[in-house]
Amino acid sequence: MDDMSPITMHDIYPVGMVFLLSLLIASFSYKPIRKLAQALNFYDNPEARKLQRVPIPVMGGFVVFIGAIISSLCYWFVHDCTHILPLQLAMLIMLLVGAWDDIKSLSPIFRLIIEVVIVLALAYSTGNTLNDFHGLWGIHEISPWIAWPLTVFACVGIINAINMIDGIDGLSSGFCIMAFSFFSWILFSSHDFVRAALGMAIVGSLIPFFVMNVFARKSKMFIGDSGTMMLGIALCDFMTAILTSETRATKYFDDTNICLIAFALAVLAIPVFDTVRVMLGRIVRGKSPFHPDKTHLHHAFIDYGFHHLETSLLEIILNILIIFFWMVLERSHLPQQWQLYGVIAAGIGVSFGLYHLLIHNKPDEDEKDEH
Repeated sequence: MDDMSPITMHDIYPVGMVFLLSLLIASFSYKPIRKLAQALNFYDNPEARKLQRVPIPVMGGFVVFIGAIISSLCYWFVHDCTHILPLQLAMLIMLLVGAWDDIKSLSPIFRLIIEVVIVLALAYSTGNTLNDFHGLWGIHEISPWIAWPLTVFACVGIINAINMIDGIDGLSSGFCIMAFSFFSWILFSSHDFVRAALGMAIVGSLIPFFVMNVFARKSKMFIGDSGTMMLGIALCDFMTAILTSETRATKYFDDTNICLIAFALAVLAIPVFDTVRVMLGRIVRGKSPFHPDKTHLHHAFIDYGFHHLETSLLEIILNILIIFFWMVLERSHLPQQWQLYGVIAAGIGVSFGLYHLLIHNKPDEDEKDEH
């Protein structure tokens, strides 16, 4: 375990270099990977529930993976990165499973089984589980009989939540840029420099993909299930690394009033609460919670008349506001449980309240055209 000595520029420079290197690698690998997707006939085709009108190549996840992994491997020159090798392997497996799903459309149950197995294997190999409530409701370390099912439930939920927001240009990639930035900040502050470097490598790889996904017309490419599943498992590892009882983050923040559970939920608020709302709605309508439809918050924004980029930026900004709201609660020295209740209320208000506000005040077609 590293001591908690002050962070210096010698700690900052390598992480910054990894970020810049990933930015360059992803930028230069985008075009060759898109050509490979075309050659292999890997396309996402239009469907009734999708918003695109033409087939789009779907190997963007490989751009992000290549940029993030190659650049983060260079961090070995600075720190021993052995402890994140299980995460990098899990990212590769999820990338390939997601690509298989992009091509063959795997059944939801089969995908769910694979996700559970990978989450269990990653948690076992890293030792990171949701095994500590850090004083929330007076609870600290909890039994493995509770921690392991809780870890699987939370992580599988996050993977699918990230997958479900991948419905419009820039939303999943833009959201993950934001989420990995905040998680990396916490990890870097608590001296988990290796994970912070990987997080910033992922951010650097996502930026050129985001730009091309949003602004390119003839060279657009989707991130696909390969990308969202790979990013989802990485977010799960970062979250558990922050919340596990024996990690650097827990030791660093142990003597403060910070509610790390509320922080993690705030970072993931819109995907998590939107997924809960969508799945509950499907169950109420007598359908499978995995049955695809067009009832996500981003669909409501689009139906209201917003464009893809506007919708993506609005949802990301709303999520950042929830994080800032949590920060205000924490800085106000409110008890941990009230920080959590505040984040839950904000998440429900945005996902449930805003969704119903949009659909019940949807303009007619003429007004949408004017917008």
